[in-house]
Parts: sequence; C-alpha cells; structure tokens
Amino acid sequence: MERMTKFRVGVFLVLVAAMVFFFGLRAYNVQVVNATVSDNSISTDTYTTAVSAARGQILDRNGNILVSNRASYNLIINGYVLYNSDNPNESLRQLTRLCKSLGLNYAEHLPVSLKKPYEYTLDGYPEAWQSYFHQYLSARSWDSDISAQQLVKLMKNSYHIPNDWEEEDCRRVIGLRYELELVNVANLPTYALLTDVDSDSLAKLMELNVPGMTVETTTVREYNTQYAAHILGRTGPIYAEEYEQYKNKGYPMNASIGKDGLEAAFEDYLHGEDGVRVTTVTSDGMVVEEHYSKEPKAGANVETTLDIGLQAVAEKSLAECIEDLNENGVPNTKGEGKDAKAGSAVVMEIKTGDVLACANYPTFNLATFSEDYDKLMADERSPMWDRALLATYPPGSVYKPITSVAAIDSDTLSPGYSIEDQGIYTYYPDYQPVCHIWTSSEGTMTHGLVDLPHALSVSCNYYFYEAGRLTGIDEIDKVAKAMGLGQPTGVELPEEVGYRANAETKAILYADKPDESGWYKADTLAAAIGQSENRLTPLQLCVYTSTLANRGTRYRATFLSKVISADYQQLLEDVEPQVLSRFKISDTAYDAVKEGMRLAATEGSAKTFLENYPIPVCAKTGTAQHGSGGSDNASLVVFAPADDPQIAIAIYVENGAQGGNLGRVAVDILDHYFSEETINETYPGEGVAN
Repeated sequence: MERMTKFRVGVFLVLVAAMVFFFGLRAYNVQVVNATVSDNSISTDTYTTAVSAARGQILDRNGNILVSNRASYNLIINGYVLYNSDNPNESLRQLTRLCKSLGLNYAEHLPVSLKKPYEYTLDGYPEAWQSYFHQYLSARSWDSDISAQQLVKLMKNSYHIPNDWEEEDCRRVIGLRYELELVNVANLPTYALLTDVDSDSLAKLMELNVPGMTVETTTVREYNTQYAAHILGRTGPIYAEEYEQYKNKGYPMNASIGKDGLEAAFEDYLHGEDGVRVTTVTSDGMVVEEHYSKEPKAGANVETTLDIGLQAVAEKSLAECIEDLNENGVPNTKGEGKDAKAGSAVVMEIKTGDVLACANYPTFNLATFSEDYDKLMADERSPMWDRALLATYPPGSVYKPITSVAAIDSDTLSPGYSIEDQGIYTYYPDYQPVCHIWTSSEGTMTHGLVDLPHALSVSCNYYFYEAGRLTGIDEIDKVAKAMGLGQPTGVELPEEVGYRANAETKAILYADKPDESGWYKADTLAAAIGQSENRLTPLQLCVYTSTLANRGTRYRATFLSKVISADYQQLLEDVEPQVLSRFKISDTAYDAVKEGMRLAATEGSAKTFLENYPIPVCAKTGTAQHGSGGSDNASLVVFAPADDPQIAIAIYVENGAQGGNLGRVAVDILDHYFSEETINETYPGEGVAN
C-alpha cells in the first residue's frame, strides 16, 4: 500500500514537471522568439508619419471666426503591407484607374512625363525632390545619365509589370512604386496618395480593399465668411521655388502654407509645429503599436483688426454703387460713369491705424476659389487683384486739403484769402487749364469769388491752380509726404508705395525722355489739384485722411490686433498702435481745412448723400483724369465725427465719373459703424470663439 502511494506521488510530480516545462517553453516562444522576429522586422514593420499641426484660426476684432479648420481625410499607402499581399501591381493598377475615373489627381513625383515619348521633367520639382530622384538611381546602381525612355523600361522590368498592360497603366503604376520606394531610399514619411478626399470618393476607393491603404484624419482650411477674400488669403502646397525658404523652418515638402493675404503674412503664428507618429504593423496591416515621437502643436489664433460686419457692408455697398453706375450712370450727366468697372473702399480707425474694412470690387469667394479659378482668370476686370493695396491711381481733388495746409502753413495764403474764379487760368500764356465747372457748363459758369474753405467745398480748380503756383511744389510735397502719400503704410500685406508728383519723381519716370523729364511750372498747377505724377493706393488715401484728421499724427496701418494661444487661454501678443511720423498742422490750417470739408458734406460737392447725415461729417470729393479713355475716375475721402474723428474712409472707383456719387457707400459704412446695434454683433455664417 505504501509502495502504491509513492508511485502515484511520483506520477503526479512528473505530470507537474511536464506541465511546467510545456508552459515555460510556450512563454519562451512568445516572449523571446516572437520578440526576436519582431526585432528583425520579419513579421512587423515600423514607420513614421508626419502629422500636420492644426492651423490657427483667424478672427475679426469682435471674436467672429473667419477662417477655421474642418476634418479632412488623406489616403496613405504602406508599401510593407502592400508588397506582402498577393498581387500588389494589380492592386495599384485598379487604384490608379479608379482615381482617373473619379477625376482625382494623386501625388506623384517621378520626374518623367506621363506619356510617350518619355522625357524628364526635373525642372518642375524642388531641389530636394531632384535629390531624391538621384538617390533612387544610386540605390539601384543605375546610370545618372540614363534616358527617360530607358529608365521607364528598367523600372517596368524591375517591378515585374506585365508586358500585356496598356502603356498608361504601366507608367502610372511605376510612378506609385517609385513613391513607395522613396520612403526607404530617402527615409521619407509614409506616402500620402491623396489629401482631402471627399466622402463619396473615399468610400469608392476603400471598396477596392487595397492592402496597406489606410485613411488618416487631418484638417484643412474652412472659410466661414464670403467676405474679405483679398485680405484673408489662401493656403496651398509649397511650390518648388518656395521650398528652400520653408525647408529652413523645418517644413516637410508636402506642408500646406499661407500663399497670400493674412494666411501668408501671419504664417509664423498660424502654422504651429508638425508632429511625428510612429506606427508598427504586421504584414497583413494590423496595427500592433502606435505612439507620437513628437506631439503636434497647434498654431496660434490671430485676431485681426477687421470688423467683418463692416467689411460686408463695404463690399455690398461698393458693388451696388458700381453696378448702379453701370446701369444708370451718374444722374444729370450724359451717361458718365456707365463704364465704371472696379473699385475699393478702405476704413480705418483714426487713433490706432487699425484697418476695419478693406473692400474690393469685383471680388471672389475663397471657399470656391479652385472651382472658380478659370472663370476668375478669364474675367477682364481682374477680380483677384487687390486694388485697395496694389492699384495706384491719380487721387484727383481729394488731394486739395494737402495744398491747403501747405499754402497756409508756409504763410503763402490765409484761409480768408479770396480768388475770383474766371474759368480759364491764364497766368501762363502757354498753359491755361480750366476749372471743372467751366468745362461742364460749356463756359457759362464759374465759382465766382471764393476763399479757401469754400474752394474746398465746391472743389474749385481755379483757386488751387493759384494756390499751387504761389506755394510751390516743394512746400506742397513736404506736406504730402508727411501725410503718408508715396510712403509705405506699414501694413502686413504686400502693397504698392506709389509716388508723389515732384521733380525727382518726374525725372525718374521720364529718364528715357530727357526733353520731358524736367519739372515745369505747369506741373505744379496739375500737382496742386491731385493730378500730374501723383499715383497713390486707396489704402494710402485712407492713411492720409486719418493723418489729416489726427492733425498730422500718422499711425502705422495694421491688420493685426492680437495673437492668442490655440486653446484661447494665453495672450501671446497684443499689438499697440505705432506712430510712424508726426507733422505739425497749425490750428489755423486745420480749422480751415475742416471747415472746407464740412461745407463739402453739407452744401458742396458731397452734399447729395451727406447733406443731412445726423453725425457731422467732413468730406472731400475727387474727379481724377487718368488718360485711359472713358469716364474720369472718382474718389472720396471722409472722416467722422467732425469734432472728434474716429474713423476715416477712402473710396475709389475706376471710371466712376464723380466722387460725390460715392457718398452712398460712405453713408452705408457710417450707418453701420455708428449704429449701437452693431457693436460686438455676431453675423450669420461666422462662428464665434469661446
């Protein structure tokens, strides 16, 4: 009995030992053998993916979100998984065919033309992509001088492309094989076949079940307003000529950057820092581990000086004004202004330099820019051109307050000095310009005896010919420069500086015509009324008006108010008003000019729309000759209230005929600005930041 018990105990211990050995062997196999397989990259692959940081939002001064981000889907192909599938070439052929049928242009950088006879297209790629191509040739030990035709043949053989395939299929598939090979050859992130794929196309593409093809979620720009297109700007891929600049900032070649407008101007704030994700997958595509080696950091949010409600009013009113001119012309004229085609309106805060609105007509919609591009390019009115900042025009009579300040503060004329308008200015026998009222009345009317304020009110050219002659161009130009004309405004966007009428400017402009390059007495007369070689942007006219209202203090024009962290918890930058220059305008000169501009609004050239405006307004109209045929250009500058100026407005319309007719646009802008109901208002279509 005792022997039987010992035997049973022995058997039990053997069984226990066997079980321990079995499970120990299994644990060893799982923990050691499989780990060794993984470490040797036999059953898994580890790759990195560049993760774009969410771009910062762009807001207006009241917190309305103008540009934000929306979810977007990119298609990524993992070559390791694809090449462990049964027929990778056929999968790629089906994929390229479906992309073609859906009208999708996928990313491909093989520098060879898509059709025979094959030719190299290296010049169209950034230097880095050209370098990757040479690395590819070197890795395969192929001659760097190989012809494009021979290269395609070698690639077809190397990638085992079937001989019975159509040539187009062959070329497209080897293009994708090239992209996938570059990931290893040039140590690039995973290959993104398509970016921002629409949901319908995405569903059809995923139905192919291409091994290794996965969907990556990212973000793209979304425009929450149809206004301020020229100012807000667009984003897009880095161009070949831009890459070196952004390479130094650590941008990947497929990064999206601000291309123009505020998107480009504030790129350093908005872009953020891209991240890197590390992913390990099995040969059948199963993700076994994923983490960030570098977390993406969202870009900062930019609060602009724009008031999107005011911007909308300015754009709508400007469009209505020009379209009405096209249909009806200026009232009580012989169809003048019916050829009006384009214009701009700029609104600034006088005591800060903040640009509140910057409107152009015609304009475009950023949300549909790609779809509308061909139509926009074909439009002879150039709707994509930012006239407010880039077009330079003769200002016309809106320039006359400058001549007035120069005449008074150089002790040439007193405000009460009166001149008898005789219609034709006959001081010089060989140059005898006329007053506009004389021309329009066919020689039957003049302004009679006028002093300086009343000359401003009725915009009497005759008075300012005499004032200009007596004052001289040097004194006039000194004031014009101090008011910001022909000077950079300091704005963050590209702008034309233009030029002022003076001897130096004319010498430069007529350098190839020595007989015409001198400054003549007649030039001073023309310059005094805003003609001659004066060429200024609407933004400069608004800065000038603001500086005049500010009694000579000129602020830098700006679109930037604040920079705020991505989570809206930290103020990163708060922009303070910046004074660019100070110029003393005497009380005598200021009061006389203000009186003249006030009279222009109540009983002079701007009274049609401003005569009964409930808030005291100062205005000056302009009718500018331009030498391009058709109606004269029209200009109008306004500041209000007259006794405590807050905003300045400059409006300019090509072939608009008469500046007074633009008063309707000024009224709409003033109504919105001074309406209590619009303070901190949220507008339909614009989100609001929390």
